Amino acid sequence: MDVFEARARFQELRKQDGPVSSAELDTIWAALATARPEDILGAWKGGEFRTGHPLEGMLAEARWYGKTFVSLDDAKPLMCRDAAGELYSNRELGQGEASLWTVEFRGEPTATMVYDGRPVLDHFKWVDDTTLMGVMNGKGIPAEGPFYYFFLERASGQPNESPGAGEAS
Repeated sequence: MDVFEARARFQELRKQDGPVSSAELDTIWAALATARPEDILGAWKGGEFRTGHPLEGMLAEARWYGKTFVSLDDAKPLMCRDAAGELYSNRELGQGEASLWTVEFRGEPTATMVYDGRPVLDHFKWVDDTTLMGVMNGKGIPAEGPFYYFFLERASGQPNESPGAGEAS
């Protein structure tokens, strides 16, 4: 699968109402361009793929909106909405916040969010100039998964800084 096929299939699966195959998401992931931490700074709106992972639906229950990467040392993984609809960083759920690093995942160094209070890593790759695909990984998860797959879209009004997103892998 080339990067253009991966992007098209990603968009189809994202809109799919039913379950999505983790194996197919892995194939898409392999075709996408890696990201650099400094290029993903800003606010992002999130969503999940329905793969049957145990976390599926839990973020929606917490009224998860997405993630905000203020700086490399200040990442807010669980931006949620309160009862009034206002955004806040849910530090309790995340047991703190996070930071951004370059970490090797599946043989490629890519932007990774490292949680402060949990042994959890979120790895990111570019789908296009405004969309990231994410894979949640962590201590105790075998190399073959199961992983939690999600996506982030740059929140409106955010700068478009995605070197390499338009390049083929």
